[in-house]
Amino acid sequence: FNPLTLPLPLPLPLTQYSFQKPNTTVLTMSEFTNTSISDVKKPEQEAPSGFSFDNIHRNAMIEQIAKAAASSGSNNSYLPQATKTGTTIVGITYKDGVVLGADTRATGGTEVADKNCEKIHYLAPNIFCCGAGTAADTEKTTELISSQLDLLRMNTGGSQSRVVTACTMLKRMLYRYQGQVSAALVLGGCDVNGPHVYQIYPHGSTGKLPYTTMGSGSLAAMSVFETGWADDMTEEEAVELVKRAILAGIFNDLGSGSNVDTCVIRTDGTTTLNRGAVQPNDVKPLRDAIKRSDKLNMRSGTTSVLRSSFTPHSVTLADVTVTAMET
Repeated sequence: FNPLTLPLPLPLPLTQYSFQKPNTTVLTMSEFTNTSISDVKKPEQEAPSGFSFDNIHRNAMIEQIAKAAASSGSNNSYLPQATKTGTTIVGITYKDGVVLGADTRATGGTEVADKNCEKIHYLAPNIFCCGAGTAADTEKTTELISSQLDLLRMNTGGSQSRVVTACTMLKRMLYRYQGQVSAALVLGGCDVNGPHVYQIYPHGSTGKLPYTTMGSGSLAAMSVFETGWADDMTEEEAVELVKRAILAGIFNDLGSGSNVDTCVIRTDGTTTLNRGAVQPNDVKPLRDAIKRSDKLNMRSGTTSVLRSSFTPHSVTLADVTVTAMET
């Protein structure tokens, strides 16, 4: 028996090769399974959890249709686009804590999907995290790790969470999905070992730095940090430097925009999350400056109400579907 003489199968993302001898059990080998001799006696064993490749042929057909539409000049779009944060996120350490900053623009392709997106996520009372990448991935990844940190504090007698523990949980989860979870994170917090700032890439690689930036506006923000950062900065100086760095991303990167959010985490255990710390694109003063005719305002009673009714709707627990959370 020479397996080299067999014809090669067509290449597929989930390639499986079966080698069979007369009167023997078929052994299936795959890069996503770990088959051993003991597994042969368990033909009904459940497949390992992971990504499903059931829709690979469907996705290939969608890509072919999209390419054909693009070559013909059609405006029809067949591929759904994920909402991405675009983003400028930063983190910086100073002598008494950590300051995190982020812009508030979320984009879907070339359109602004949300002007006031919250990109600074809670992980623990002493740890916060800024997220860049796909908005849903950053939101749910931080929610999952926050829940795991909460359970860990309960199991360890309510002790304070370590920043390196949160970093390890995040990097292990992201590495497990090999970059398919598009979450680039700036993790900051203070514990018994002092202030810490980590940058975490979607593939799971991490780095511990005194200051860092991530996102599409990271280069503009880093230029501000490289110029103005000092080792013994006060809290006021650190907050102002973070604001300047985020504003550099807002005004020099099309994926970043709207307002500046800041979060200060101190070594004494207190935190300050400031939504809309800087609003350089606030249009309310401009709109208030325009004098509109009072004739355009519809007063109450202009349109008569012929009838109104209210019917209460009762919801019971039988109407609620509970789904177990992935851990």
